[in-house]
Amino acid sequence: MYARLRAYEGSPAAVGGRGGDPVNAPMIRHWCEATGHPVPPDGSAPATMLQVWTMAGLAGEGGRSGPYDELLRTLDEAGCTSVVATDCEQEYARPLRPGEEVTFDAVIESVSPRKTTKLGTGYFVTTRMDIRADGEPAGTHRFRILKYAPAQRTSAKPEKKTGTGAEARRPRPVVNRDNAGFWEGVARHQLLIQRCDACAALRFPWLPGCNACGSQDWSTVAASGSGTVFSYVVMHHPPFPAFDPPYAVALVELAEGVRVLGGVTGVPYDKVRIGMAAELEFRRVDKELELPFFRVREEAEAEAEAEEEAEGEG
Repeated sequence: MYARLRAYEGSPAAVGGRGGDPVNAPMIRHWCEATGHPVPPDGSAPATMLQVWTMAGLAGEGGRSGPYDELLRTLDEAGCTSVVATDCEQEYARPLRPGEEVTFDAVIESVSPRKTTKLGTGYFVTTRMDIRADGEPAGTHRFRILKYAPAQRTSAKPEKKTGTGAEARRPRPVVNRDNAGFWEGVARHQLLIQRCDACAALRFPWLPGCNACGSQDWSTVAASGSGTVFSYVVMHHPPFPAFDPPYAVALVELAEGVRVLGGVTGVPYDKVRIGMAAELEFRRVDKELELPFFRVREEAEAEAEAEEEAEGEG
């Protein structure tokens, strides 16, 4: 079976694909508004929009060709009828500017040996898309899916496992060349923010280039750790090993102005509110992994502590 699947490696997944619209200012503006970043001063598209211009939407799959469909059908026939997107990687050659026409070709880059995961057993399929703007290389997009046969559940109600016990491990973060420095900071109990060397704009999460000016030169600053809860969500389901719902996850606006997601400590999950003071802390969630969390406090409590500190200094 694996030999049959590997025969598809190198086959086209899309040939002569063309973006549904030229790169355009309205789409760039909508994207920037949705992500909370300013439109670059030169009006170019943020690099992270690379995939947007190639998506076919509800109308169809653009230039997608036969071999990719055949590969997916072969996996379906082998019982791998479920699919989940696992990760993607992007490389940027140059900014995309309004008015440029986007074209692309894609290839089936690799099919993994059969893998067993908690979702089920199947194969990872990676496609690579080479994207051009007005005929010039603009970037590369690698997209990976898992086509799998769903695992058989042994019972209708799986045994519940608690949050940080030795019996369960948290999922590991995906560390790559673009974010390795962030995780090195976490290991030192630092929350590192990128700072553009060209325009000094701060950004988080980590990205290869600046959202404001497009520069790829950057350094880092360590966050003070103080902030406020900008938004939050309470997770009630699904039950998952190493997590014990319900629990709260907050989007914290740091004093530096960037926003960071993190687990919440300090108050019960149903007491978290927007505007609460938050302070960074690092917690060991299993024997091998520490993660940034935020200890939140009610505003009155935070103000009282600040007054006590001020009086002590006086």
